[in-house]
Formats: sequence, structure tokens, C-alpha cells
Amino acid sequence: MQKKTLIELLQDLEQEMLRLGYSDGSMKFYRKRWRMLLQFAQEQDETYYSEQLGIDFVEKHFNILKKDFNRTLTQSETQELRIIRMIGDFQLHKTVLRRYYKHKKILTDPYFIEVSNQFKKCCIKKGYSKVTIDHYIKQSARFMDYLSSQKVTDCKEINLSIINDYIKTLAGYTYKTVEQNICSMRAFFRFLLETGEVQTDFAAKTPMVQARKQTRIPSVWTIDELKKLIAAIDKGSPKGKRDYAIILLACCLGMRCTDIKNLKIENFHWEEKKVVFNQSKTREPLSLPLTPEVGWAVIDYLKYGRPEIDTPYLFVRHIAPFGPFSEDDHLNQLIKRYMELAHLPTLKKRRGMHSLRHTMASMLLEKNTPLSTISDILGHVDTDSTAVYLKVDINKLKECSIDFKEVDNHE
Repeated sequence: MQKKTLIELLQDLEQEMLRLGYSDGSMKFYRKRWRMLLQFAQEQDETYYSEQLGIDFVEKHFNILKKDFNRTLTQSETQELRIIRMIGDFQLHKTVLRRYYKHKKILTDPYFIEVSNQFKKCCIKKGYSKVTIDHYIKQSARFMDYLSSQKVTDCKEINLSIINDYIKTLAGYTYKTVEQNICSMRAFFRFLLETGEVQTDFAAKTPMVQARKQTRIPSVWTIDELKKLIAAIDKGSPKGKRDYAIILLACCLGMRCTDIKNLKIENFHWEEKKVVFNQSKTREPLSLPLTPEVGWAVIDYLKYGRPEIDTPYLFVRHIAPFGPFSEDDHLNQLIKRYMELAHLPTLKKRRGMHSLRHTMASMLLEKNTPLSTISDILGHVDTDSTAVYLKVDINKLKECSIDFKEVDNHE
């Protein structure tokens, strides 16, 4: 295929951005920068776009040097780099990468919208969890959006070359993100095969990710960090009472964020000192011992912190509109807020609700708790998932101020 000149490349990019629904204001900004780039290329006697041309352009016009790319940039600097990176990505992949999807519908083509709707019905019929369905639908929609950008109008036109090209656009994402995308694509390809949209088993032919979860070391907290985090919570305020109970459920009982958000009053068996619920991820029932710290924190929130609203869910938002947390809310902002108050470095390592679960498992391991017992507490289907905690440097984890005795004796 003949290489396109810079002006031809920008014309194609403009059409793709218009298809994606970029606003008039955004297009006006991009066109202004493109004119500047074309003028710069003419001055440099360059007909085609190259990475070096883009680097030289932002250095001359915006004083952004190549060595600055890895530092924290201002919002305006980030926008200027976005200009040249978008052109480079489009030249390489013929699509616009890493668009902001949160408040936009991913699909606009009626054919692909209907395919997505049918895929969702299929996932529901197969009994997949709501979280899994959400991942499958969003990530398959992004693949279909890529198909549209490549002028593919029917799933029957899908081939391995297109699939491989799409996977290349995921370069630079974390292992977890790539893994989720490929898993979603396989589910989507199985659906297409089952419904006769395609005749080839692309799910079996889609390349595997060359990595293993077990190679990653879980993010855990030190005792000093945990103490500072908990000390930063204002337990006298309604919101503080809620957050304190949530954090204890994660770091004392090792509960997943989604399961904490889904808790209802009926899940607490006070006389038996247990919290019993069906796990959102595995859909298996799980019974955990209710330690005194957790139990009293929940009671304190119920009596003196929780807004009086009509919802069966235990934990709710404390700003209007009052109600349960959304499915997409992973409560990471809650952790980050208290890290900032405790003056803990927020960029040192990714720290969210799940890291508190990791920490609980690691501390139980430090106390020589059998791996099978930890697996039961975490609700893992098998001990292979739990074995990842063996890679944590548990010598750095000492006795925590929170009492884990009752959890340790769980049978």
C-alpha cells in the first residue's frame, strides 16, 4: 500500500474524527494545529509524517522537549502532545486510539448496535455475572467500533488479520487490561460462531497473552501505612463512620469491593457473629466470622451515620442523590482521599480497595494460616488463585493493630 502524504493522512484523520462525533470546538482546535504542522513540514521540506517531525514540531512551537515526555505535563502540554500522538497512531493503526468513552456511546452503526444487543441477551441467558457482562459488552463494542474505523460493515468480514491489528492497538496497556479485552473478544467470537454470523472459530485462533497472573506481586500495605490510613478517618462524622466500616470489611474480612457495596442488613447474622452473602464474582455463598471491630463499626454506622433512605443496601452515598454506590464505582477515590489526609504517597504503587484484601491475605499467611483456609476466606475457587500471595515479602508485614484472631481461626 502506498504511503500517504501528511495532507492525505490529516484528511483521513479528519473524516474519522467526524465519524466519532468530535465537537465543532474540538475540530476547530485540531484543524488549527494541523495547519501549523503542515506549515512546519513545508519549512522542513517534509512531505510525509514521522515521529521525529512531530517531536520537532512541539519543540519549536510549544517548547516541549523529548526528555519532557516522561515527566508530569501540564494539561495544555498534554493536549499538544495528544495532537502528534493521534496522528502517529492513525498512521500506524488507521484508527483513533484511547478515546474517552465514559460519557459517549461507543457504537453508532445500527448493524453493530443490534449485534451488541443480541450479544448482551446471549450473555444474560448464559448466566454470566453483571460485572462480566458489562466487561464483555463494552470491550466487544470497542472492537466493533474499530471495525467501523476500518470500513468493515459486517461481522462476516472479520478475519484474523483484522483481529491481530486490533490487538496491536492495545500495546502499552497493562497486562490486566489486555487480558480482559482478549477474554471479551473470545466470548464475542464464540457468540458470532454460535449465531452463524461467522463460520470460523476465531475464539480458538485469537492469540494468548504471553504473561501469567502469578508473576505479579500483589500490592499490600505495611502496618504503619494501615495505621495511618485508619487514623485519618474521622469516625465522628456520618461519612467517616461509613468509610471506617467499609475499610474494615476489606482489610479484616478480605471482602471484594463489589460484595461490600452489595451488602444488606439481612446479610449480618448477629447472633452467630457471621456475615453471609453470595459472592458477585463466583456467585458462590460465603460465610465469614464477624469480628468485634467490624461488627461494632457496622452498628455505629447504622445507628449514627447512615442517612434514612429507602434502600435495602447497607452502604450508601452521603451526597445527593442519596442511594447505593454505582456498579462502576470501585471506591478507589475513598482510599485515595484518606491516603492524602494521612500524607501517604499516592503514586508509589497502585492502592485501592483490592489492595486491602491482598493485605489481609498476606497477614494471614504471615501467621502461618494454611493456604486452603485463606482461600476459603477470600472466596477463591481453588488455591492456585491464592498462591500468588506467596510472592509477597511477608517479612515486612508485622502484627497489625486490628485483631485478626477470629479470622485466623475460621474453619
